[in-house]
Amino acid sequence: MASNNPEHLVFMKIALEEAKKCIPVPTAFCVGCVVVVPVRLTTGVEEKMILSTGYSRELEGNTHAEANALAKARDRSPAELEKFFPEGIPSGNVEELLKGADVYTTLEPCSVRTSGLPACADALVDAQIRRCYIGVAEPDDFVECEGAEKLNRSGVEVVWLKGLERECLDTARGGSLIR
Repeated sequence: MASNNPEHLVFMKIALEEAKKCIPVPTAFCVGCVVVVPVRLTTGVEEKMILSTGYSRELEGNTHAEANALAKARDRSPAELEKFFPEGIPSGNVEELLKGADVYTTLEPCSVRTSGLPACADALVDAQIRRCYIGVAEPDDFVECEGAEKLNRSGVEVVWLKGLERECLDTARGGSLIR
């Protein structure tokens, strides 16, 4: 599925800002990710709120943007989670939030890691996210990526955002370090 909905472009632009925080290296992409969850306010209105963000190599251990965003979501304290649960925090709180989450990632989630670490597509499937918005397909600079296919096969809705593909790819390649 493809989309150019302005609301989705706002979240993708935030993901791009995350990707731009990444220090470019010639052997990996610079990727940004935003995890967005629907929150039903006490007024009954549903609002989308950012649960977490991440970018490549942000956390120790050769980490990818999606893995970092998920780790940071899971590290939130009960006090930080209160705004996501206006009517009280249920048990399993973060995992329940992730089940209804939309993930915005500037580059297709990896389906294989040359480092042997878990693939981001697998991490998103394991978190049971609802939908993944992707800025651009991963080029085969390093590996042949099948992240979108893996997500689709596992029941995660994949949406290709239109309008920021060039910026997502240029940012992923760190300007011009990777070609």
